[in-house]
Amino acid sequence: MEYYFSKTIKESFDDAVQKVTDALKAEGFGVLTEIDLKATLKKKLDVDFYNYKILGACNPPFAYKALQTEDKIGTMLPCNVIVQEKVQGQVEVSAIDPIASMQAIENEALQGIATEIRARLQKVIKAL
Repeated sequence: MEYYFSKTIKESFDDAVQKVTDALKAEGFGVLTEIDLKATLKKKLDVDFYNYKILGACNPPFAYKALQTEDKIGTMLPCNVIVQEKVQGQVEVSAIDPIASMQAIENEALQGIATEIRARLQKVIKAL
């Protein structure tokens, strides 16, 4: 089973990050964290890397339901979405598949939540 789904779009990197953020918002997600891996690797290791951001997306109502069902689920929150540009003008956007990431958890009550979050994240990717 794939652990993510993705799509490549023809945009500038900054425009792609904004489109992803807007698409997440349309599906009820907020971006809690934004990690600029290119800048971090330059600062910490003095290496050049391509444009790569990790967006920590959270849908509060579903996060709350999941936490009520399984208190350790916070180890898997928020849902990460990556935006990367290996070739200028071609930006790949990938999102975690929550069903795949939650397979190791033996709690059937999480299945419905994971299925709904998966559908919403797939809509985000498709909307780009």
